Amino acid sequence: MKSTETKHINSRTIIIGIFFSLFFTAIGAKAVYLQIFHGPHLSQKAADQYERSFKSTGKRGTIYDTHLAEMAVSIDITSIVAYPPRIDDIRAAAKSLAKVLKIDLKMLQHKLSSEKKFVWIKRRVTPKEALSARDLNIAGIDFISEHKRFYPNKTLAAQVLGFTNIDDKGLEGIEFYYDNYLQGASGSFTIIKDALGRGFEAEDNQLPNYSGNNLILTLDRTIQYIAEKTLEETVNKFAARSGIVIVMVPETGALLAVAHYPLFNPNAFSGFSREDWRNRSITDPFEPGSTMKIFSAAAALESGSSTPNSIFYCENGAYKIGKDVVHDTHPYEWLTLAQIVKYSSNIGAVKLSEITGPESLYKILKDFGFGTKTGIDGPGETTGSLAHYSRWSKIDTGTIAFGQGISVSALQLITAVSAIANGGILMKPYIVQAVTDRNGGLIATFGPQTIRRAVSATTASAIARIMQTVIAKGGTGIKAALEGYSAGGKTGTAQKIDENGEYAKGKYMASFVGFAPAEKPEVAILVVIDEPREKYYGGVVAAPAFRKIAHKTLNYMGIPPENKTDKLTASLENEA
Repeated sequence: MKSTETKHINSRTIIIGIFFSLFFTAIGAKAVYLQIFHGPHLSQKAADQYERSFKSTGKRGTIYDTHLAEMAVSIDITSIVAYPPRIDDIRAAAKSLAKVLKIDLKMLQHKLSSEKKFVWIKRRVTPKEALSARDLNIAGIDFISEHKRFYPNKTLAAQVLGFTNIDDKGLEGIEFYYDNYLQGASGSFTIIKDALGRGFEAEDNQLPNYSGNNLILTLDRTIQYIAEKTLEETVNKFAARSGIVIVMVPETGALLAVAHYPLFNPNAFSGFSREDWRNRSITDPFEPGSTMKIFSAAAALESGSSTPNSIFYCENGAYKIGKDVVHDTHPYEWLTLAQIVKYSSNIGAVKLSEITGPESLYKILKDFGFGTKTGIDGPGETTGSLAHYSRWSKIDTGTIAFGQGISVSALQLITAVSAIANGGILMKPYIVQAVTDRNGGLIATFGPQTIRRAVSATTASAIARIMQTVIAKGGTGIKAALEGYSAGGKTGTAQKIDENGEYAKGKYMASFVGFAPAEKPEVAILVVIDEPREKYYGGVVAAPAFRKIAHKTLNYMGIPPENKTDKLTASLENEA
């Protein structure tokens, strides 16, 4: 009996053993089959569920002013993403997230219902939004660190700096022009998710530092503020449409300030007009008006056809050229070349051009850089407009001599006047002086570049002294005179051209351009006010702004007052 039971037990044991052997053999065979024949496919499928690769771009380089004050920086910021397949209750998740992130519920539900494995929910959220979203603790929602461009001085030098898009690509200004230097390099990293959906990097310190390079500008943040504040006051005082101020070092071409009004904030650029984004000092040409008489006088002196004391009959205020009549604001009879500039006589400028000749006038204007790009490191520079002298009629030659029929950019004009202040030598304007790596090591430097000699030192000196008479008693720029410092300059008032190519009634550009101190100029300053109302003469609208900017800038730069303005003015008046 016992022998029979023992046999049954042994039989059952053998059968069970055979069953388990076959079972584990089948499992093993299946495992071998999957590993050998489907291993790569299944590994990838698992990785797709628990791993996610991201493209990472290093921080954009910092932009500094000339004293290493930060003008544009990149800050860390959080973006929120989702893995739709891992979200259990899409409707509840969408409702909760839409509320804390203030985004459209239907749009969010559509995103979360996507068959995609990864979708952006909201990029560059505020710290409060990120914290609120984290507190929801929704499976399948993740938080990624990105970089955002930030401009700590808000509107300061905004048109020069420009801005970037959401992907940190430069769109305007220096951000655009130097994008290849500033942009951080790209790399990729992998995030592994555990069973609870928590993320961690597959490898620690997987990526090197991908930060972009830094720029050091020639701009001085303090001088930029002085220029912008004064410009804003002037535009508002005269209810003007807009304005531009440029401050340049005549000896080097370095730009210390480039101001525009209206202002805009690059931190929120989409809330402003595209017209406000543009660096109009280099992109927008305009007829310069009477500031061009500086160069007409220079052409007359350089050609040898005149001296500062040569006299011209100014027709008592009306001069007929063919069918056209040129007028002066005030009637004059006989004026010297110096007085033509001082009193800003249109007829006198025409008389100068007649004895100089169109070819000589054209050559001088070209030598001063008109009709040619300056080569400034910024996007969208205009060439202005200067037709070849062979196409000029007699009236064209005359009007160009007093600033009509020619268009210039604000940068071209200040660069040309700086050449007068620099002894006749034209310098290339520049706004970036160095590129450094993230450790401060120099990658590239940019310094003064001589373009050419525009006029002789003798001619430049004579014109500079004539420009000093403009701000003396009786001159059109008397409101530009500085207390404690000598200066030279020239007023400009130009009627604007409308969309039909006709001169627009009641619309003017008022300007003043000059330099200080007169004997050894440290700064050249241009003020341009677009469409001032009621009062529109450059000597009334723009000259006081020049005076204020020049005085504050020279004080800030530590240039000691000369205390000899009255003596110099008297001597200049006698010479004139």
